[in-house]
Amino acid sequence: MHKLVLLRHGLSEWNIQNRFTGWHDVDLANAGLIESHEAGVALREAGFQFDAAYTSLLKRAIRTCWIVLDQLDQMWIPVFRDWRLNERHYGALQGLDKDETAVKHGKELVLAWRRGYDIAPPPVPEEDGRFPGHDPRYTGIQKSRLPKTECLKNTLERVVECWNEVLAKEIRSGKRLLIVAHGNSLRALVKYLDKISDTEIVQFNIPTGIPLIYEFDSGLNVLRHYYLAEDDVLQKKMAELAM
Repeated sequence: MHKLVLLRHGLSEWNIQNRFTGWHDVDLANAGLIESHEAGVALREAGFQFDAAYTSLLKRAIRTCWIVLDQLDQMWIPVFRDWRLNERHYGALQGLDKDETAVKHGKELVLAWRRGYDIAPPPVPEEDGRFPGHDPRYTGIQKSRLPKTECLKNTLERVVECWNEVLAKEIRSGKRLLIVAHGNSLRALVKYLDKISDTEIVQFNIPTGIPLIYEFDSGLNVLRHYYLAEDDVLQKKMAELAM
């Protein structure tokens, strides 16, 4: 049996401010630092150890990973950063207040942009500073691959590519992996692993700072998955996400 641990980064400063974050490189809020610490403690107390960790290129995921590995006394293991694990790019919405945007454009349209599987927000032009082509961390990536906006379907395509080219091979080889990423990149991976329909994924959420454990057979078919948290804590987090 193979195990994989998925972890959505702790609450970021823009999560607290209710902004569309996307690829903007915002850091963890104090609450997110605490969540990351607690996730590391939970994994340590459950006896988890890892051979490698994977994160996005965004500091809120990287810092969460550091904190977790520190709690596990495993900061020495290799940590790989892959842009394909980045959060969904929110295009022209990136940086905007979610409630103000809903007032301006209407709740139904903004909900479609936020949760619709194949509906992307308006794109940013290439000259806009929010286009990733201006960021040195994406040097070497074909400009045509860098998004000006994304829906979850677009995010799934790059996440599944990362899974097939890198992650699945590592797991099959027997490596114990920790993946620290984002709400939408992890939703995309879970959709793929659990074969969740396009309509059902709209209502699916992953809470911040709670490890999600997957167990696979030798063919990487999912045997079961579960959150590493007390039920009351998990239910509270899920209720907050549904608000």
